[in-house]
Amino acid sequence: MTDELILRGGRVVSSTGVTEADVHVRGERVAAVGPRLAVAGASEIDVSGKLVFPGLIDPQVHFREPGLEHKEDLASGSLAAIAGGVTSFCEMPNTKPPTTDPERLADKCERATGRSHADFAFFLGASPENADRLGEWEDLPGCCGIKVFLGSSTGTLLVRDDATLERVLRSGHRRVAVHSEDDYRLEERYAAMAADATVDQHPEIRDVECAVRATTRLLDLVEKTRRPVHVLHLSTAEEIALIEERGLGDLVTCEVTPNHLFLEAPECYERWGTLAQMNPPVRDRRHRDVLRDALVRGTITCIGSDHAPHTKEEKAKPYPASPSGIPGVQTILPLLLTAVRDGWLRYEDIVRICTLGPIRA
Repeated sequence: MTDELILRGGRVVSSTGVTEADVHVRGERVAAVGPRLAVAGASEIDVSGKLVFPGLIDPQVHFREPGLEHKEDLASGSLAAIAGGVTSFCEMPNTKPPTTDPERLADKCERATGRSHADFAFFLGASPENADRLGEWEDLPGCCGIKVFLGSSTGTLLVRDDATLERVLRSGHRRVAVHSEDDYRLEERYAAMAADATVDQHPEIRDVECAVRATTRLLDLVEKTRRPVHVLHLSTAEEIALIEERGLGDLVTCEVTPNHLFLEAPECYERWGTLAQMNPPVRDRRHRDVLRDALVRGTITCIGSDHAPHTKEEKAKPYPASPSGIPGVQTILPLLLTAVRDGWLRYEDIVRICTLGPIRA
């Protein structure tokens, strides 16, 4: 079978618009895009009238391997990605054990090689124990960057205080990805509310103040250290206002999940219960509408699914014992195409936020 392939007559989507063109693929790379391409011996697929997108990049997935393969593994997660048009993914470090050193990073790369259906890279997780070594490790093969959890997560993956966060930001040069919820606020809220809470109160426990405090602390240290950061899964209108007000330019990129764009409280909790539970929480329409607007305007630079599967039995546990997380790597593109149909996104916006945006981050 030839390594030359022509996609004939499609509507090719780029960041500047939609153009009728052919696409020449050689091996695993696009060799040319243009009208009436002719390549001797090439196989052809007629895609007349169909949209042809570049492969999407999902910069935030949790494929659960190693240690949690009863939920997902690299093979099944990457297969879901490919089914949804995602051809590259960046996987998060909160596995068991967490990805916090070169040996565990190499283990993940070895596990993915030959089993992943998509291109892959992995985050190293920051902790108080490795904060001063991250600059040595961030350019290792297979590493897409450093991930910081400002709120509690798995194992030792917690950077709670500003002193440790500053150590992380001063160790290395690549953009640091940050889960921005304030752990001190989380501790207070869970202690005060969680015992008798139901899942519809999840946005009250992990409240707006929890997100804003963490993002404010982060931006203060970005101004101090000049280290670029990527704020993951923004969930509040107040954080958008804060980021725009601080005006730090390319030092701060940020992301939103489809869940925060297409679901809203309280309806999602009334309908889906703990299946709609994630961190940070899905909030009400006021926040959703501001996030949509910020995505269109470019304050939010990319989409990440935060794909985080659990078993049905785990999600069926009563709140707050139910784990947070929603699958999503397979549904990014269908949801964004729905947004185009509904008139608040364009086809070219999908390329901007799902290919160019993740590359920038």
